[in-house]
Amino acid sequence: MRKRIGNIGALCAALASSCIAAQTSGVTLYGTVDLGLRHGSGLTAANAAAPGSSHSLGSGIHTTSRWGLRGSEDLGGGAKALFQFESGLNADTGASANASKTFDRASWVGLEGGWGTLALGRQTTTLADAISPVDPLGMRFASFNPSIGVAALSQHGLGIEFGSAGSTSGSYRLDNAIKYTARFGGLTARAMLGTGEVVGKTSALSSRGVGMAYAASGVTLSGAFQTFKDTNQRTLDGATLGAAYQWNTVRLAANAARSDAETAVGKHTVQRVFSAGATWSVTPLFDLTAAYYKVDRTRTGAADDGYGRLVAFAEYKLSRRTKVYAELDNTRWRNGFQGAANKATATGISAGVVHTF
Repeated sequence: MRKRIGNIGALCAALASSCIAAQTSGVTLYGTVDLGLRHGSGLTAANAAAPGSSHSLGSGIHTTSRWGLRGSEDLGGGAKALFQFESGLNADTGASANASKTFDRASWVGLEGGWGTLALGRQTTTLADAISPVDPLGMRFASFNPSIGVAALSQHGLGIEFGSAGSTSGSYRLDNAIKYTARFGGLTARAMLGTGEVVGKTSALSSRGVGMAYAASGVTLSGAFQTFKDTNQRTLDGATLGAAYQWNTVRLAANAARSDAETAVGKHTVQRVFSAGATWSVTPLFDLTAAYYKVDRTRTGAADDGYGRLVAFAEYKLSRRTKVYAELDNTRWRNGFQGAANKATATGISAGVVHTF
């Protein structure tokens, strides 16, 4: 009997110790699941230009589906140790969004104190950080939003890996990166260094960026510049500058961005994105958002082209964590940007539900 009581006591002590450790480290499991029905005319299920129509159940139409772990430990004296792991999901199939990386969205550890935050690992660039608070759509529909895809280089379409992104299609996040963030009241400053880690080529796949944002009295100003190298040490430069203003129940936002990539000797691709839009909180539970994006592309030896895109969202909050939404979009391609066999105008309509935990 005494032995049994001793074992039970040891088990209780172990459980209590585990609970205390969990509270001390502050580990949180979190995520978002977003699924919606979508019909596209002149678009594939992946929202690429197409000659016909598509019907699909899509993941991430409102908010990118993902799950992650984040935590902190109090080190005393106002200092903390931090970490975050985050992985994208295709919620319609249960597959990872990126088959080559377990945690494709974030994988970093850092320290935080009165002097700021220093993070090391895979993380977003200063361009992505700068666009987030001033995007007219509030970063909705990431795979279709030109602020994310073109301005923040998530889908730059260059077919070259710039920076240690682990991808030839985008440079929204970088591996092997060091980022410092400092906050002074309403002012936030960032500096980032991406170590390319290519043997024998010091600057290959490297990246450097700076960003700054100011928020006070309903006004937000945000901008950044970042430069990236490929394995041949050719350069991609990106810059963005935007503003947002909260006026009672209406939020106005606008942003301008430009990137210039050297794709071969003497050849460049320049892309410009201008965006503007507004969100109206009709009631505390019901929001309407509309945004327009204009994308211009200039390439050496090719005609200038681009597209204009109008996107509208209506969303209703069922609870603090769950909302339903409806979406409409219209894209007008210019000068054959979509490809000769595809429609010059594309439209889409979506409806779905998003839940966060």
